[in-house]
Amino acid sequence: MVNARRVLALLNMNALNVPKTRFPGLSNGWARFDGPAGTQMVDSSIEAMADWQRSGNNANSHGSFPAAQACDDLVDEVSATMAQLLGADAEGMIFGPSTTSNLMSLTRAIGATLRPGDEIICTTLDHDANVAPWLLAAADAGAVVRMAEFDGSTGRLAPQAVGDLLTDRTRWVAVTGGSNAIGTMPDIAAITDLAHDAGALVAVDGVHRTPHRVTDVAAIGCDAYATSPYKWYGPHAGVLWLSPELRDVLPAYKVRPAPETGGGRWQHGTPSYETLAGINAAAQFLLTTGMDNIAAHENQVFARLVGGLYDLPGVRVLGSTGPDDLAERAPTLMLMVEGQAPLSVAEHLARAQVAVWNGHNYAVGAMEPLGLHHEEGAVRAGVTAYITDEDVDRLLSAVASL
Repeated sequence: MVNARRVLALLNMNALNVPKTRFPGLSNGWARFDGPAGTQMVDSSIEAMADWQRSGNNANSHGSFPAAQACDDLVDEVSATMAQLLGADAEGMIFGPSTTSNLMSLTRAIGATLRPGDEIICTTLDHDANVAPWLLAAADAGAVVRMAEFDGSTGRLAPQAVGDLLTDRTRWVAVTGGSNAIGTMPDIAAITDLAHDAGALVAVDGVHRTPHRVTDVAAIGCDAYATSPYKWYGPHAGVLWLSPELRDVLPAYKVRPAPETGGGRWQHGTPSYETLAGINAAAQFLLTTGMDNIAAHENQVFARLVGGLYDLPGVRVLGSTGPDDLAERAPTLMLMVEGQAPLSVAEHLARAQVAVWNGHNYAVGAMEPLGLHHEEGAVRAGVTAYITDEDVDRLLSAVASL
């Protein structure tokens, strides 16, 4: 049986044409369901970072010698690659240390444009990186944040839950492209249409959407889109895209010599060029492999995981109505085991070399609708391009042994 599973796993990876050996961090044999917090880097991204550091090109921008020109060329190249990945224009790409940091910078600038009584809509489905920065900006400006509620029984955020809160005072809507806790992917294009019809702008946290689906910012129509390369096999960093109408107009907090236009206007100090090289290679990996191919592989493996968990007595999958409720979901779930604390379950799985997370996973607003303790949360597992049926069977066996 074990050998048969291994053969099936290899077939799965060959169908995607991405063998596990492309991810050196998997060489220790663990089943890594911890990808929602950060994936293992693909080899080409690791090598690109190392190659850049060895090249002698790690200088700085806008110089009159070849190494400085190489830095400028790299920024142009990675911006173009990100534009292709996100379906957006390259001039709007902003690179920073994390999505949280990028959204803090964005909302600080937006806060300067808010007035007392202005309104912002956030959602209880979001990671706190797309809630707390708006709360802080609103508090500074005397604005109001309204929370759109998702349905804890289905895990779904209906566009109308946002639409019902829109008024002529709404300035921004901040919404997740995919829940980092339970995988729900709201209809962000519909939400954007509702917001724009009301005269509001839209910021999408696409951190947990970008690794799992084709992204087309132009089709979504949003005004800001954030993603994190370390969630799609690249280095720890954040990428923010801003629309042409905003990037040169919002009052960015910057040093005086920084550019007055374009993405560079929003970047604080010298970028990590080796990180940009890694981002470029990771994005190229997604494009070469094909997001539709990645999604097909992940959906098949995720269906096995969800179905297996529903077959186990005493196991509850949160924010889902059943194994057939997988449409428009990133391959991520939270689960509870009857009579077991989430931490105990995570520790038990770790002894079987299965990596999962426990707790609220920074989706603090989602805990109450899901009926969970605000700190204890639940156990989270996510499927990525390198997860196989063999990994799923190991997780299911470990959970069943409880």
